[in-house]
Amino acid sequence: MRTLQLTAAAAFLQSSSGFVVPMAQSRPLSNQVLQASSLDVDIFNQSNDTSALFTPQEGMEKLENTLPESMFAFPSHPSEAVSTILSDTEDLIRRLHKHSTNVDRKNLSRSTKMTGPEDETIHANTYCDFRKIQYVGFDYDYTLVTYTEELLELIYDMALKRLVNDRHYPVEMLDSGMAFDPYFSIRGLAVDKETGWICHLSYTHKVAVAWDGREKVSTPQLYKEYRGKRALNPKERKQRLKPLNDLFSMAECCLIADVIQFFKDKGIDFCPNNVVNDILGAIGDTHRTGDFHRIVANDPGKYFNPSPHLETVLKNLKDAGKRLIFASNSPYWYVDAGMKYVLGDDWMNLWDAVIVSAGKPAFYTELRRPFREVDKANSRVTFKKVEKLIPGSVYTEGCLKELARLLEWNERVGDEVDSNMDQGALSLASSNVLYIGDSLFADLVDAKREYGWITAAVTPEVGFETSVQAQADYLLVERTIELLIKALRRVQDEMGPARRTENDLVVLDKIEKLVSRWRDRETALLGNPFGSVFRARYQPSLFAHSLRRYCDLYMNNIGSLRNYSPQHRFYPEQDFRLLAHEINRKGEDECWDIEEVLES
Repeated sequence: MRTLQLTAAAAFLQSSSGFVVPMAQSRPLSNQVLQASSLDVDIFNQSNDTSALFTPQEGMEKLENTLPESMFAFPSHPSEAVSTILSDTEDLIRRLHKHSTNVDRKNLSRSTKMTGPEDETIHANTYCDFRKIQYVGFDYDYTLVTYTEELLELIYDMALKRLVNDRHYPVEMLDSGMAFDPYFSIRGLAVDKETGWICHLSYTHKVAVAWDGREKVSTPQLYKEYRGKRALNPKERKQRLKPLNDLFSMAECCLIADVIQFFKDKGIDFCPNNVVNDILGAIGDTHRTGDFHRIVANDPGKYFNPSPHLETVLKNLKDAGKRLIFASNSPYWYVDAGMKYVLGDDWMNLWDAVIVSAGKPAFYTELRRPFREVDKANSRVTFKKVEKLIPGSVYTEGCLKELARLLEWNERVGDEVDSNMDQGALSLASSNVLYIGDSLFADLVDAKREYGWITAAVTPEVGFETSVQAQADYLLVERTIELLIKALRRVQDEMGPARRTENDLVVLDKIEKLVSRWRDRETALLGNPFGSVFRARYQPSLFAHSLRRYCDLYMNNIGSLRNYSPQHRFYPEQDFRLLAHEINRKGEDECWDIEEVLES
């Protein structure tokens, strides 16, 4: 039977399996499932039908069908011991699904919002003591303010028109029905400029999933393009891959895929590199000219989400004696419109320094760029020398070294510092500064890597994904995958160290394909063709790896801070493990009783 191709159409459904498990208690599954390094290559989807064109209606029809028998069919093996493991696992999985309850598909529509409203946890990667924080810096876009879906639609539409009007792309594209698709792209992808493929990378830089336009790239194509490795060397990555890391880039990702698909459908010969560069240029022009900024600023109610808890967060920090710094790459008139919408006309009273058009990340690396004051009446830059940052005034350009000097940053008594550092470097390299932003590489990487600041990322995806992953139907799929991988381990233990026979290889290959098909179902529940922002198939994604490496904290939204004291101490999870041998596998082989599985 042909493997089902579960694509972004699954965004319209909450369950790809059609079942809900009556779990007595929801708890995270073992990380060993996600660290099965022996399955590095083969566990990716091996189906020959991996290039099915995405159409929402077709995807919904496929998911309406009951699960095919092949999803539960295990291979046989001449060894009685191996066959027992296989039959026991098959029986357990069948009984697990039999004990579940059918889902009412009439109530399975999914919201396009990425936020999980109930997840207000601030997650800690490292120990952080807020008592020591003296300065708190905030980015603007997708941090202090968040946007409605209409913003990405606007960017997509404006860039599409620029392609046609400025770069002479086919005018038929404007009437083709092309539009931003919230179910297609996620953050943390990359586009291969040589092929035009949109790629989801693992933390080892392997391409877990790739899409050529709206067609999934098959596994043989991936191996052929990347010389059997599913990856590029560091030099090639730098030359070919353009990261799509922030939330704005979701519009870029979707437009690249749609333009390439349009050319393929129309039989138009094209160079992928040129198309990608043209689209990135059109998106960049849309930002640089300020065209979309003006539209958004003139209609804040349409494009900005309300931020009911923002004022509480800022006042709590301010009342605790912390100095607040506003630092954005956007122009003053634009941020003024948004901040007035979410905080009111007196929004500037909360800040010790307001910096606009900062030019991050260059803001972190420049050493001698002075600040300039902005006239709030007309948004023009003045010419006088800035000797001090005055609350209530607005500044532009500048750099971190100047910021430290003008704010007279000092280390808290008792902090360990290098006595050989000059005063400027001493002020910058401070663990007493917290910076909060949404863009890892524009906002947070240099702050952490160069200066050792405490960094916090706003990641609305974590709220959305945890809400989906807590659902019983997702846990059912997850548990099925766990049991399959346990079976793979047990079978290989039984086969021993001898050279594998043909029967051995057939069994391993077939179970790995089952794992891949269940992973497709797991991906479908997250409502896009790439799956989790934090997982590239079974491995941590490159985005998750960067989040772990450069961010001390991450949260669903800025409002989560209101639930924590300004003196709160954050502790990383004790069961966090970096390597496979650190995972507690005690009792793994005993988890084969159906009642225990259903109650765990």
